[in-house]
Amino acid sequence: MRILIVEDDDILGDGLKVGLEMHGFTADLARTCGDGEAALRAGGFDAVVLDVMLPDGSGRDLLSRYRAGGGVTPVLLLTALDSVADRVGGLDDGADDHLGKPFDLDEVAARLRALLRRAVNRSAACLSWDGITLDPASLAAARGPEKIHLSRREFRVLHALMERPRTILSKAQIEEKLYGFQEGVESNAVEVHVHNIRAKLGASFVETVRGVGYRLRDAAS
Repeated sequence: MRILIVEDDDILGDGLKVGLEMHGFTADLARTCGDGEAALRAGGFDAVVLDVMLPDGSGRDLLSRYRAGGGVTPVLLLTALDSVADRVGGLDDGADDHLGKPFDLDEVAARLRALLRRAVNRSAACLSWDGITLDPASLAAARGPEKIHLSRREFRVLHALMERPRTILSKAQIEEKLYGFQEGVESNAVEVHVHNIRAKLGASFVETVRGVGYRLRDAAS
């Protein structure tokens, strides 16, 4: 659940980054249209939180260029201009959702979770696989009534695997979910998190596909 925030206000941008990370997202922050476009070209994001009024241009223009270039990542548009015409214009420019300022951080997180569910054609709020349930809203994991304690990064690894349970994810793909572009990547972090997940959920829950990556063991096998 890696999010790009494009917001020039220092207090608001930093608050969104810290707050969304507390909600379980990995968040990167860009402060201009130019930096936002560069980050989008680099890719790896599951959703974008985009301010409309930026110092070097309009977030709506950035969005239009991104959609015209074939970009499909879900975008939540933030703006102090909250008239019907502004909302309609933003949606017509390619936004997937719209939120006026001021806003509540919990609502931003909830709207992002909804966008991410929509992007993978999933309607249920929780993820389930082979008796394990993840709740992205509360960052809780459980096996039936039994709660399972996961660190934030263990949760992110397991969430990435459970979103696409029959797909092999490479180490690099999992690292994208764990680290922002301003963070250093520990060389064996993924292996450590997978080891810890297996210790808590069972040695066979996560399968290693040698030379390729990781996937969840098929619940039917």
